[in-house]
Amino acid sequence: MKKKSPIIEVCASHIRVAIAAAKSGVDRIELCQDIENGGTTPSYTDIAYCVKDLKLKTHVLVRPRAGNFIYSDAELETIKKDVLYCKKLGVNAVVVGFLHEDFTVDIEKTTEIVKLAKPMEVTFHRAFDVCANWKTALEEIIQCGCTRILTSGQKDTALEGAENIKLMVEQAGDRIIILAGSGVTLENYKQLVEFTGVKEVHGTKLVILN
Repeated sequence: MKKKSPIIEVCASHIRVAIAAAKSGVDRIELCQDIENGGTTPSYTDIAYCVKDLKLKTHVLVRPRAGNFIYSDAELETIKKDVLYCKKLGVNAVVVGFLHEDFTVDIEKTTEIVKLAKPMEVTFHRAFDVCANWKTALEEIIQCGCTRILTSGQKDTALEGAENIKLMVEQAGDRIIILAGSGVTLENYKQLVEFTGVKEVHGTKLVILN
């Protein structure tokens, strides 16, 4: 039996990347902006263009600012507003991450957003990679109802974190998807998939720009 190819998610920080992704026929994009600072919420215009005009399967990063993942009540309201806009537009998933000051998962906020987002999927982003105990964090994120976790295995790149990613895949089983990201390219993603067992990969260099 032929082995199924991994799902490729292109991190699109600009419409130019989204257009290239659409032309190349990748599985989906994660749309964001300000990638140099870790990524923030893209403009509503860009989200609408990707969903309605490019007809891409679109996951949207919902992060109101760079920096830590501890949000004020006012920031949480902005996040909720953005999530509801994405849901109204027909976005496939939102990408979020909420932590406490001790680098544990903020279960209350994460669960609240998962419920608000339905029927959209929710990906818990690389805030996971700074969690104090990833094994505990993984179980808590599952508990919150998230669909997947974007991770580099708590290292700078997914290749460096491959040992941890493999362990994460084993612990997750069929309960949540482990999405490997950071430093993933067209040249190395197959190696990463083979070693870790991930079924989805994420990266800015998984598409060729014309």
